[in-house]
Amino acid sequence: MFIWENKIPDFLIEKKNIVRMVLFTALFALAFINFYAPFSIETQFNVTDLQLFFYSSLVILTGVLVVVISRILLYRYSRKNNVTYLQYALWIMGEIICMTIVYSVLDKYVVQDPRNMESILRITLKNTALVLLLPYTFSWLYFAWQEKSKKLEELSKTDSPKGMPKRMINFHDEKGTLRFSVFSENLLYIESADNYITVYYLNKGGLSRFLVRTSMKNMEKNLSDYNIIRCHRSFMVNIDKVRILRKEKDGLHLELDLDKPFDLPVSKTYVNNVLEAFSGNSAG
Repeated sequence: MFIWENKIPDFLIEKKNIVRMVLFTALFALAFINFYAPFSIETQFNVTDLQLFFYSSLVILTGVLVVVISRILLYRYSRKNNVTYLQYALWIMGEIICMTIVYSVLDKYVVQDPRNMESILRITLKNTALVLLLPYTFSWLYFAWQEKSKKLEELSKTDSPKGMPKRMINFHDEKGTLRFSVFSENLLYIESADNYITVYYLNKGGLSRFLVRTSMKNMEKNLSDYNIIRCHRSFMVNIDKVRILRKEKDGLHLELDLDKPFDLPVSKTYVNNVLEAFSGNSAG
């Protein structure tokens, strides 16, 4: 099926997201008009910055009213019908045209712009497209990111079969924001450096990495329910991925289950912890 015939994501027509998009668009348009000054209020009248802000706010409220009415109609239509990408694109084009007409009439007959209507319409169309398309695009990207994070959270909370460990491991940054998720069977080890950790994992047969700003101490706390243990001041390892426990003159080493030979050191502080986890894993 051609992409234009596909249904748009549900998050674009959720009531709360529609409200957020309209408010963001209004704020963006207000900033755009005051900084870029696409209309001619400041040139036609001798006004102060405060008066300009007041006039531009009235202009924005009038234009946003078009968006509010449009989004109410879109929301009601979507309750009974599927909205395709083509319909959504045409709907936005309709909003741009309607707002262009409203802004052009205000500029010509309220602000009394001396230019002819054709010139005003052409310039206003460009400005109105920017006023709508930029915040719409930013909102779409934000909502898509939010939806993806929500699905990852839901996936991580899904119960696994009895006796089996949780499969999805989530990595949050120091502010608690979800940054990365990986299946436990693909996680190899974690390395810390300063205020960051690097997650090493298997991806399409190769070794990949992902950097997260957080501490190893937080990782120990968050991964306490998984078979992932601290083996060194700078390393945590997925014990299920350890193939060989090797004792050498400089101490213990954990050889990981990889095509190319690779091992992690075990510091004296964590020797007992590693031996206990390794023996328990072998017995299981």
